[in-house]
Amino acid sequence: MRIAIISVLTIALSVTVFCSPSVASKMPEDVFCLALNIYHEARSKSLAGQVAVANVTLNRVKSEKFPDNICDVIFQKDQFSWYWDGKSDTPREKDAWETAKLIAETMMDPENTIADNTDGALYYHADYVSPYWSKIFTRVKKIGPHIFYVDRES
Repeated sequence: MRIAIISVLTIALSVTVFCSPSVASKMPEDVFCLALNIYHEARSKSLAGQVAVANVTLNRVKSEKFPDNICDVIFQKDQFSWYWDGKSDTPREKDAWETAKLIAETMMDPENTIADNTDGALYYHADYVSPYWSKIFTRVKKIGPHIFYVDRES
C-alpha cells in the first residue's frame, strides 16, 4: 500500500503545473508553511528526504516541546536556518516549489497513510555539519544527507 501511495505521489508530481503566488496564497496557511519548509530544507533532496523534513515538522507539532501548529514550529527562533538567514524566503525554482506544495498537501491530508520515515524524529541536520546539540539526542536514521534524532530515553 505504501509503495502505491508513493507511486501515485510521484506520478502526481510529474504532472503539476506552476502555481502563481496569488494561487499559492489561497492555500491553507499550515500547508503553505509546511511547503516552504520542505522547499527550503530539502528541495534538492529525494522524495523520501522531502517527506522526512515534513515528518519532523509534523512530529514537532505533536510534541509538547514545540508549538502546537506548523507555522509556529517553523518560525520558532533558531530552528530552521532558512528562515533566519536574512535571505529571501520566496521560492524561485517552480518545479521544486510545486513538489514541496504537493508533498505538504499530501502530508496534511487526513487520509494520508504515508508512514513516518523518520521513526518519530524531532531533530535533524545535514551530514556535513556536527552541531553541538546532536550529542544530546539519539540518532535514529539517515536519509540522504540528513541525519535524524529523537530525544534520549530517560
